[in-house]
Amino acid sequence: MQNPVPPVLASAHERARAVQAVLDQHGPEMDRQRELTQEVVDALAGQDLLRMLLPKSMGGQEVHLVDYCRACEALASADASTAWFVNQSNVSMATSAASMPHKAAAAMFEGPYAGLAWGARHDKSRAIRVDGGYRLTGTWSFASGGRHTKWLGAHSAVQNPDGAPHVRYGRPDDRSFVFLRTEARIIDDWHVLGLRGTGSDSYAVEDLFIPDAQAPARDVEEERREQGPIYPIGSTLLYAGGFCSVTVGIARRMLDTYVGVARGRHSRSSPMAMANNHAIHREIAVLEARLSAVRAFLHEAVGQVYDASTNGTLDLDLRMRLRLATTWGMNEATDVSIACYRGAGTMAISEKAPFERRFRDAMSASQHLQGMWPMAEMVGRHLIGAENVVQFV
Repeated sequence: MQNPVPPVLASAHERARAVQAVLDQHGPEMDRQRELTQEVVDALAGQDLLRMLLPKSMGGQEVHLVDYCRACEALASADASTAWFVNQSNVSMATSAASMPHKAAAAMFEGPYAGLAWGARHDKSRAIRVDGGYRLTGTWSFASGGRHTKWLGAHSAVQNPDGAPHVRYGRPDDRSFVFLRTEARIIDDWHVLGLRGTGSDSYAVEDLFIPDAQAPARDVEEERREQGPIYPIGSTLLYAGGFCSVTVGIARRMLDTYVGVARGRHSRSSPMAMANNHAIHREIAVLEARLSAVRAFLHEAVGQVYDASTNGTLDLDLRMRLRLATTWGMNEATDVSIACYRGAGTMAISEKAPFERRFRDAMSASQHLQGMWPMAEMVGRHLIGAENVVQFV
């Protein structure tokens, strides 16, 4: 039964830390089941971690984005799949709600079990404009956490009944469509290397009617109804901050575990114990510096963007800075995870050891669009003033 939780007083980071023990306990089972356990879902709801970014006017918290990033990191240090789902659902739900009619969004996303999952946008779907709404057809992939949310969503360009692009605000209309999970055909195809617990299935709908109230134009200023500083930042950079924090959380757990191994292990490949090996000393110090630098840059850039949005001064330079912090950060944190896995030696490959599942999670997280190096190339062109195509900011 989804009972209301009492008012939340602790910070998002503190509440995330409060569920770490449950995530640690259930991590291997969630990896096997390819979905979160009910105990973990209940723990997230109990700490109200699925409404961190939802507008306060709808019962959400609108937490400061640096605290949000710290919460995602704390969750990921215990279980990356849980943190990935929490970020995906928080950003999807909040940015949708901010552009939906208030009454409709408040009713849909009521309660601590609220959540929204959806897949990546593509050009093979169809949304036909009809009286009162749209007729949606298509198949989407990567609905992270969709096995635990009441709502699914999908992105699509809009067409008129004659097939011509529907134009609104002087440009082609592109919308996100929110519907009940029970209205979709779920495709059980999440058989992957890591982040298995996200249960990121594909799903399809055929000529499904979506009313206007459930078809927000996310990140479109003309339709934004909530005025808090989170929402002008936009979904792409909000996702980026959370997903980068996930990779930082994985690397932090890997590094802390590696330090523990180094204190008490003697590798057969070396004549001395790891604790007495100068090369190990240097490596651990450098890995700590690299990971701390990622975290500091991320939090600085997130804080700058949040403050600028609060003051109405958010510009492209700050957006590009956050894009660089997240793209570089995801790659650097991944490299730290890889170094820890390799440094742990043969023991790291065992499912019984604390490295194997988290290494797979780190590798899978690193493959996300947010971490692709062309993002940094775009930032470089911006910095030197070269001809540029600006996107994902």
